[in-house]
Amino acid sequence: MIPDANTLVPAIGLGLIISLFFSEKLGLTASGLVVPGYIAVYLNQPVMVLLTLLVGIVTMLILRVIGRFVLLYGRRTLVLCVIIGFLLAQASELLRGVLSPSMALPASPVIGYIIGGLLGYWMVRQGIVETTGTVIASSFLVRLLLVLANGVGLMHSAAL
Repeated sequence: MIPDANTLVPAIGLGLIISLFFSEKLGLTASGLVVPGYIAVYLNQPVMVLLTLLVGIVTMLILRVIGRFVLLYGRRTLVLCVIIGFLLAQASELLRGVLSPSMALPASPVIGYIIGGLLGYWMVRQGIVETTGTVIASSFLVRLLLVLANGVGLMHSAAL
């Protein structure tokens, strides 16, 4: 399921505000400003959320291995995380196609192509537990606000 702009745009906007609040008040970052909004839209698909978090963890682990051989800092680390996350998202699509070509699964088992890389980058910077907790908490807040704004009847909707 690809969310429509009527759902995704407000989710990203709320995610930006909540991410800023978490960063300023708690000192924890929710994996980049857009990540909570995207994850909030997909909370009704927990397998996709879990696989995206797994991509973030694997990205972090790969980066740690690469970091033993290459000097990583600043923008270089961020770009490498996004590239690794992108490649892992592509690999997950290929693997899904091989393992279950006849099943009615989404084209991509993970959320987006860069979300996993952003998760991995912030897992490197602030830790797995802190990043995952902040992302899940902020995503739930975004989802709650979307449900309250759009009506409780949309709570289980595929569009939200």
